[in-house]
This record gives sequence, C-alpha cells and structure tokens, in this order.
Amino acid sequence: MPLAIFDLDNTLLAGDSDYLWGRFLAEQGIVDADTYEQENQRFYEEYKAGTLDIYEFLYFSLKPLSEHDPDTLAALHRRFMETVIRPLITPAARALLEQHRSAGDTLLIITATNRFVTEPIAEELGVPNLLATDPEIVDGRYTGRVSGVPCFREGKVDRLHLWLKETGNNLANSTFYSDSHNDLPLLELVSQPVAVDPDETLASHARFKGWPCLSLRGDRIEDCPEDQ
Repeated sequence: MPLAIFDLDNTLLAGDSDYLWGRFLAEQGIVDADTYEQENQRFYEEYKAGTLDIYEFLYFSLKPLSEHDPDTLAALHRRFMETVIRPLITPAARALLEQHRSAGDTLLIITATNRFVTEPIAEELGVPNLLATDPEIVDGRYTGRVSGVPCFREGKVDRLHLWLKETGNNLANSTFYSDSHNDLPLLELVSQPVAVDPDETLASHARFKGWPCLSLRGDRIEDCPEDQ
C-alpha cells in the first residue's frame, strides 16, 4: 500500500503542539511563566529560522516531564488536548487524512515533537503509525533525556528508513505533507512532496520544484494562495 506521510505541527495542526505545550505548562503554573515563555519563544524562532540546536531544545522541553509522575502528566495532557489541541484540528486536515485512509494508503505521522505530546494527538487523528522524538523512560518515569535519534531534519530520514526496514513498507508512490523547510531532506526523498501552508523558504522551493501546495486551515482542502 502507498505510504502517506504527514508532518504534524502547522501541517495537520493549525499550530505547533510543542510550542503550545510549553505555553500551556506556563499557564498552568507548572513552570515559571516568564522564564519559560522567553526560552520557548527563542527556540521556536530558531526552529523557524533553521538554526535550532535540537539537543539544547530537548534538554529544555523534556525537563518538565521528569519532574512529575505519570498520572499528573496524563491529567495535564488530557486538559491540553481538550483546551488547546482539538480546536487546532481543522475539517480540512481530517478530510485529507480520510482521503488517504479511504484509498487504502498506510498513514504515518512523522514529527520532531516528542512522543508524550504527540501520541494522543495521533490517536485523535486516527493515524496508527507515529514516528516522534522519544523521551527516555527509566523505571516508569521520564528522565528528561532523549532516547535515540531525534526525529528532526535528517533525523526524520534516518528514523523513517529504520521504520521502513522494520515494517516492510517502502517509498514507492509515497507522499509527504509538510509546512517547514526543516523537512526538505524528507520532502526530497518521497515520490510526491506536498507543501502545506508552507513557510516562506519552503513555499519558494516548492514553486521552483513545481510541487503541489495546499492549505488545510479551513473547512475544505484548498490550493495555496497564488502569492504563497
């Protein structure tokens, strides 16, 4: 079956779950609001600029997971899903997933955001396969460290190749949807790259390459505006 691969943040979601999780923690008083928001914003700007040090960011973003027990974290995430994430899932995003599901394609989300944040989102979207950055767990608790290769930039390609080998899937007739120039290594690898509400760098690259460009921000799947 053809593989339909989806980035998550600002692609299937009309927002960035990693950044918003940090903001949510600050709003809930779990982390110091001023300090955390300043660093959270800095890392987000570096991500958009393509200069993010993924290990520095993960040290920052995974630390709160190590400071709370699993039940507390699960309760926080349920509230996060209800108040923050579900409103960011547009009808257009669900429709795109359903198109591929109805066609019999194998659905896969691949995201740099950690698995704790993204696994419940993938379940909400009905996507059974998820490749995400894995937080380390020891004796049932998060350590604040990353396990294995972060699922970011070239790391997405490495993780995908490993998954293909483990599952017996392949990239024949594959499609990958993403909003970010950080995903160019994987976009260049698949049969059909698709830019979705892309950043300026990806939009320019997509125009040069003649790649399709879609918007999932509304009730229907639409072509990107001509000026994008």
